[in-house]
Amino acid sequence: MLLVSWNVNGVRACLGKGLDKFFDSIKPDIFCMQEIKARQEQVNWDPLEYHTYWHSAQKAGYSGTAVFSKEKALNVMYDMEGHNGEGRILTLEYPDFYLVNTYTPNSQHELLRLDFRMEWQDYFVSHLKMLDAQKPVVICGDLNVAHQEIDIKNAKSNHNNPGFTDKERQKMSELLEAGFSDTYRERYPDKHDAYTWWSYMPGVRERNVGWRIDYFLTSKRLMPTVKDALIYADIYGSDHCPVGLVL
Repeated sequence: MLLVSWNVNGVRACLGKGLDKFFDSIKPDIFCMQEIKARQEQVNWDPLEYHTYWHSAQKAGYSGTAVFSKEKALNVMYDMEGHNGEGRILTLEYPDFYLVNTYTPNSQHELLRLDFRMEWQDYFVSHLKMLDAQKPVVICGDLNVAHQEIDIKNAKSNHNNPGFTDKERQKMSELLEAGFSDTYRERYPDKHDAYTWWSYMPGVRERNVGWRIDYFLTSKRLMPTVKDALIYADIYGSDHCPVGLVL
């Protein structure tokens, strides 16, 4: 079973840069997108044989998540307790697991939204623990944090920048300690220069000066079923690249 996640940074723009061709080439069982920046009726793309679930932000051209799935979900949950309106959480229930597609808030320039992001993360972990008490959980998306120094090219110069503050990294540790595994780091504990996001500044991606902020996490009890964790670093179309999970 192949699951793929991609922060597309605008689904309409990404479609113009080959999103549909990438999708057709891999034919994932489940395909998750973040930062879609559109409503479903604004997007001229509807892959055959897929059930589609869209959760757009109330604010036009902002945030949002979507899932394309070969199997119809048993139930769908939009948002989570305490946080609504930005389209950041889309939870699908399947017979053997829950899928949570998420776009974690960015702390923003000068950490203006750090307090909101910390509060959001607490609600998020509570949401995951509630689901995990019922059946295993697969979490994917842009978590907007490089957890360890190995996950970022220039750790020292980026210390306390948005996405690499001590508080954000500690919250990520707390999430994992709540019973979840970072599938890529579990599979490749010593893999350096494995990134999923690069600045649009000239030459940055070509020199692979990046961050690993896009993840597939699973309940720890699901890890024996994980065959591989993937980073599609050669796929362009966004400032993020897709990531994958083979179960």
